[in-house]
Amino acid sequence: MKVVTITDKEFRKMIAAASNRLNNNAEFINSLNVFPVPDGDTGTNMSLSFASGFKYVNESTSNEVGELASALAKGLLMGARGNSGVILSQVFRGFSKSMAKKKTLSAQDLADAISNGVETAYKAVMKPTEGTILTVARKAAEAARKRVKNSDDCIQIISDTYEAAKKALAQTPEQLPVLKEVGVVDSGGQGLTFVYEAFFDALSGNERVEDDTHQPSVQEMDEMVNAEHHKSVQSKLNTADIKYGYCTEIMVRLGDGRLVDSKFDYDKFREHLAEIGDSLLVIADDEVVKVHVHTEHPGQVLAYGQKFGSLVKVKVDNMRLQHETILENDDQSQVETQADDEESATVETGNYGIISISSGDGLKKMFKSLGVTKILDGGQTMNPSTEDIVEAIKQTNKEQVIILPNNKNIFMAAQQAAKVSDVPVGVVKTSSISQGMTAMLSFDASSDLNDNVEMMTEDLDTVISGEVTQSIRDTSIDGQQINKGDYMGIVDGDINVIGQKLYQTTVSTVKSMLEDDSEIVTIIIGEDGDSTDAQKVKDAILTENDDLEIEIHEGDQPLYPYLISVE
Repeated sequence: MKVVTITDKEFRKMIAAASNRLNNNAEFINSLNVFPVPDGDTGTNMSLSFASGFKYVNESTSNEVGELASALAKGLLMGARGNSGVILSQVFRGFSKSMAKKKTLSAQDLADAISNGVETAYKAVMKPTEGTILTVARKAAEAARKRVKNSDDCIQIISDTYEAAKKALAQTPEQLPVLKEVGVVDSGGQGLTFVYEAFFDALSGNERVEDDTHQPSVQEMDEMVNAEHHKSVQSKLNTADIKYGYCTEIMVRLGDGRLVDSKFDYDKFREHLAEIGDSLLVIADDEVVKVHVHTEHPGQVLAYGQKFGSLVKVKVDNMRLQHETILENDDQSQVETQADDEESATVETGNYGIISISSGDGLKKMFKSLGVTKILDGGQTMNPSTEDIVEAIKQTNKEQVIILPNNKNIFMAAQQAAKVSDVPVGVVKTSSISQGMTAMLSFDASSDLNDNVEMMTEDLDTVISGEVTQSIRDTSIDGQQINKGDYMGIVDGDINVIGQKLYQTTVSTVKSMLEDDSEIVTIIIGEDGDSTDAQKVKDAILTENDDLEIEIHEGDQPLYPYLISVE
C-alpha cells in the first residue's frame, strides 16, 4: 500500500486516531511521571488537549487539509492544559503553519510540516531540555526529512517518523538522569510517540491491538467513574428534564458467581448497557469490570452484570431527588457567593483584574482577602486549559489583568492565554500557593502592569514553599527509596522528608525549611489535614525556636494535607 497524497479524508482519520490513542493510554502516560505524587497528569493533559483539537477539526466543514490543520492548531491551543499540552499545541501550531492554504499534502509537505512543528515548539520553551518531548519531536523530524529525499510515500514518511520517535523515547533515560533513576521514559515524549503511531496506523490501515494499553487498577476505576459522574453541571437542568433517573454503579468479579452463564465480551457488554441508559463508562481488566450508567432500570443493570460474574459493589442513587437538593443548596450558595464578592470588593484593585488559580474554599477566601478578584478552580491534577484562563480574563471585566498560576505546570497555558487575550495581561510566575500569596502583598493598584509584574515577582524568592502529600507508588529517586503510601515532605520541588506518619513528616518538613533568619511560618490545612495535629506541629516547632511567628489557616485543598511556607 502506498499513499502519495493525503486528502482531508485521510487527515481526519489521522487526527481521530491520535485523539483516541491518547485517550486510551492517558493513565499509562500518567504513570510515567517521575515524582510519585498524586498530580502526575501528563497523559490526562495531553489527551484533553488533543481532544479539543479533534473537536475543532470535527466541527470544520472544510475539505482542505490546510484549513483542517488550522482548526486542529486552534483547538489544541484553546484546550491546552499543563506544560505538556501547551508544547503539544505548539508542535501542531508549526505543523499547521507549514501547510497553510494547501488542499492536500504530499510526502514533502508532510515532512516539512513535522519539521516546522519542532522549530515552533523549541521556540516556545525558554530553556529546552533534552530527554523530553522536544528531543523525541526533533529526532522524529530528522527521520522524516531524511526519508523524503528518496520517497514520495506518506506512509513511509510517517513510519520513519514514528520509529525514530520510539527510538528517541527509549533513549530519554540516558539524557535525563532522573528518568534513569526511576526507570521510566519521558511521559510527554511517550504521548507524542502515541500520536505518531496513530498517524501511521490511520494512513496504513493498520488495526493495532491495544495490548500495551495501561490496565487501570480498581482505585483508578473509582477515580475515573467519579470524574465521569461529576461532568455535568446539574444546577443548569430542570429536575423534570432528567431522562434517566438512577445513577447506577456496579463492580463485577468476572467468572465468579452462581448465575454466570456468559463469557465476558467488552464490546457486546458495553453495547447492551448503552441501550438502556446514558453517561456510560465501562472499565475492565482480566478480573474485574466496573460500570457507571444513568438508567431508568437499575435492576436490569445488576441482573445483566450477574450473567458474567458476582457483584462485589453496588451503588444506586436517585438523581432526581439529589438534583432537587442541589437546587436548594445552589440557592443558598448564590447568597454566600454574593456575600463573598461583596466582601472582596472592599479591597481596592483599581482597573486591575487579578486571577489566582487554586482549589479549596479556604484558599479561595484567603486569596480574596488579599485582593484577588477572580478564582479559577485548578491546580494539582486539574490544570485549567488556555481557553479556561481566557474566559476567566474576560469575566474580570477589567482593563488589564494579572494571573497567578501558583503551579509550574500552568505557566505555559497562562502565557498562551495572555497572548490571545483582548486586554493586556501579565503573568507572575508563582509556582506555589505560598508564592501566590506573597506576590499579592506587593501588588500596587496605582502602578502600571509591567511594574506590578516585576514587583510581585521580586519577592518570590523570599518564601520557601513546602507541601506534604502521600506517595502513589513505589519508586526510588535521588537515592531515596519511597514506598506507596509513604508521606513525603516536598520543599521547593525536592523531596526532603519521607515518613510513615503524617504528623511527624510534617514536623520534619517544617524543620528542614527553617533558616537562621526565618521569621514567619504559615501552615495551611487541606481536606486530609487536621486542625488539632496542625496545632501540635506548631507547638513542636516552637519548642525548637519560640521566636517564630506561626500562623495556621484552613485551606481545604485536596491531595495535600498541609501546605507550608517559611519567610
